[in-house]
Amino acid sequence: MTRRSWIGIHSDVTQKRQCVLASVVRGTVYAQRKTKSPDEGDEVLKRLIDEEYTRHPFYGSRKMVVYLGRCGHGVNRKRAQRLMRSMGLAGMAPGPNTSWAHPQHKVYPYLLRGVPVVRVNQVWSTDITYIRLASGFAYLVAIIDWYSRRVLSWRISNTMEAVFCVDCLEDAMREHGNPEVFNSDQGTQFTSEAFTGVLKREAVTISMDGRGRAFDNIFVERLWRSVKHEDVYLNGYATMGELLIGLTKYFAFYNGERPHQALGNQTPDSVHTSSTGGGAMIVDKYGAKPEPAGLPIALCSTATAFGQVRIENKSAMQNAKTGAAPFSCVKSGAT
Repeated sequence: MTRRSWIGIHSDVTQKRQCVLASVVRGTVYAQRKTKSPDEGDEVLKRLIDEEYTRHPFYGSRKMVVYLGRCGHGVNRKRAQRLMRSMGLAGMAPGPNTSWAHPQHKVYPYLLRGVPVVRVNQVWSTDITYIRLASGFAYLVAIIDWYSRRVLSWRISNTMEAVFCVDCLEDAMREHGNPEVFNSDQGTQFTSEAFTGVLKREAVTISMDGRGRAFDNIFVERLWRSVKHEDVYLNGYATMGELLIGLTKYFAFYNGERPHQALGNQTPDSVHTSSTGGGAMIVDKYGAKPEPAGLPIALCSTATAFGQVRIENKSAMQNAKTGAAPFSCVKSGAT
C-alpha cells in the first residue's frame, strides 16, 4: 500500500489536508482521477490490425509490424503487442507463450479430430471475437452447431468476463437442448468453473482446441470472417446499441436466408430443421498419432470432405454411415 492510497474522497478531512498529513503531492492524486481520452493514433492502428487479423488470423505481432509499416505506420513490436493484447488477439500459428490458460483451470483434450459429424446437436462450438466500434470496441461470443452451421445463440459485451459466455451457453441449451460434445478454445472464459460447470451439470462431453491448432475450431473462425466482411465492416457501427440491432438482423439473415455452399446452398435453418444435408469433420492432414485401440484414425482430408478418411475400426465407420454415435464420442473415456 502506498501513501497515495490513503487519500480518500469520502472523508471529513479535506483532500488538501490529507495530502499534507500524508506528505503526498496533490497533483499526483488529482492526475489519477482524470479520464484518459482514447489515443487517435492507437484507434487507427487498432482498426488496421483488426482488418488484417480477420484476413490473416495467423499473423502475430512481428508480421503485424511489417503490415502496419506497409500502410505507412512505423511502429515497434512492443506497441503492436500492446494493441493486440488490448484487443484480445494473438497469432494462431504455433509459437512460444501465445496464449495461456488459467493455471487453476482444467484444460480438456481435443476429441473431434477424425470424427464425422452426422447429425444435429452432435457437436457445438464457441469462440469470442473482437468487433471495432466508432469509439471503442466490443466482444462477440457465439455458439454454432457444426452439422448445420446454425448460430444457436450469441451475446455482445464490452468486457471479456465469463458471465456473458455462460449466459450465451445457457440460452442455447434452453432453446435447442443439449449437445453431445461441446468444443471451445483454452481461453479463461471457457475453462472457468462457471462455464464448464454448466456443461458438466448437463453431462455434456467437453472438448478444447489444441494449442497452436488453427483449424480445430475452423467453423467458428469462418463465421467470424463472414460476420465482419458481410456486416460489421460495411455498416461501421458506432455504439453497442447499433451493433446489437445490426447483429440481430445479420444473424437472422445468416441462419434463414444466406445460402451456404458447404450445405449444398441450403440455409442453416432448413438443414437444422430437417436434419439432412449437413455434416462436418476436422481431420489431421499431417497424420494423427496412433490412438488407443478401437478409436478411428484420421489420415488426410479437408474440413468437410468425408471420402478421404480411413477408419481403422470398421464398426466406427459403420456407425458413421448409419448415424450412430462415433466411438470416440461415447461418454466413457471422452471427458
